[in-house]
Amino acid sequence: MELFTDAYFMREALKEARKALALGEVPVGAVVVCQNKIIGRAHNQTEQLTDSTAHAEMLAITAASNYLGSKYLNECALYVTLEPCVMCAGALHWVQLHQLIFGAADVQRGYSLVASPLLHPRTEVKKGVGEAESKVLLQEFFKKLRT
Repeated sequence: MELFTDAYFMREALKEARKALALGEVPVGAVVVCQNKIIGRAHNQTEQLTDSTAHAEMLAITAASNYLGSKYLNECALYVTLEPCVMCAGALHWVQLHQLIFGAADVQRGYSLVASPLLHPRTEVKKGVGEAESKVLLQEFFKKLRT
């Protein structure tokens, strides 16, 4: 049995999403993986940092780039609990991400709503990994927000 699977790394991203939830942030978590090692991890911190760009993906990309000392993540995979928005997809294009794996689709603001391709042409995409757990966290957050 292989230890480092998509499910394993998505569980790590879900841990980050739970941190965001505990802080009152939209529960999105992300990890960047290179050669089966997590080199960047983050959760949404837009409220904590008073920064609309402090999405989990953006913070994880920065951490991974700093770790590698490179602006390119062309040998890396990003595991994120929610489909990236247009801003994050643009950033993933610029870092030339090798692989994007996400949980829940974002039917309101996801990058796939845009007709033209936003990701780098060589970026491979896997959808729906950890989707159920990702949705539960998001539903819990928005239900709490409404009450």
